[in-house]
Amino acid sequence: MKLLLLFFLINNNNNNNNMNVKTATFGSGCFWCTEAIFELVEGVVDVQSGYSAGDTENPTYKEVTSGTTNHAEVVSITYNPSKVSYLELLEIFWRTHDPTTLNRQGADVGTQYRSIILYHDDEQRALATKTLEELDKSGSWASPIVTKIEKFNKFYIAEDYHQDYYALNPNNSYCSYVISPKIDKFKKVFSDILKN
Repeated sequence: MKLLLLFFLINNNNNNNNMNVKTATFGSGCFWCTEAIFELVEGVVDVQSGYSAGDTENPTYKEVTSGTTNHAEVVSITYNPSKVSYLELLEIFWRTHDPTTLNRQGADVGTQYRSIILYHDDEQRALATKTLEELDKSGSWASPIVTKIEKFNKFYIAEDYHQDYYALNPNNSYCSYVISPKIDKFKKVFSDILKN
C-alpha cells in the first residue's frame, strides 16, 4: 500500500512539474480587483497579489501606499497557454479597467494604481505593444491610453491578508461597492472563458 501511495505522489508531482505554464504580470488599479477577475478564468492556475516595477526591495503595503517606492500594485498570473492565451489575458486586462487615467482607477489614486504591463519575453512585449497601438487607434476611449509597457524585473508578493482578498472578504464595503459590480460585468462579457 505504501508503494502504491508513493507511486501516486511521484506521478502527481511529475504531472505538475511538466505542466506547461507561463507567467503574466499586470497592474490595473487595486490588486484586489485584478486578482478577483483573473482567478475566474479557465486556464489560470494561480494569481498572486504583489508589488513590482519600483525601486525598493521587499516593500510593505504601507511603503507602497506612501508613494515613495515607485512600485505598482500588480498581479502575477500563472496560466496554462494551452487553455488560455496571453492575448486573451491581455483582452481581459484592457477591458476590465480604464487605461486612460494616469495613476488612478476610480477613487483609488496614486502611482501604485497605475496601468502597467510587465512583459516576460519578446512575444509578450510585441503583443502588448500591438494591442495598445490598435486600441489607441480604434478610438475605444475618448482619451489616449497611458498604460506603461515595461520589462518584468522582480515581483514581491504582498502580505498574506491581501491574497484572495475578495474571496475571503466578500462583505467588505470596498468589495461590495467596487469589486462585485466589476465581477458581475466581467462574468457577462467573458462568460465563454470562465472556470466551471
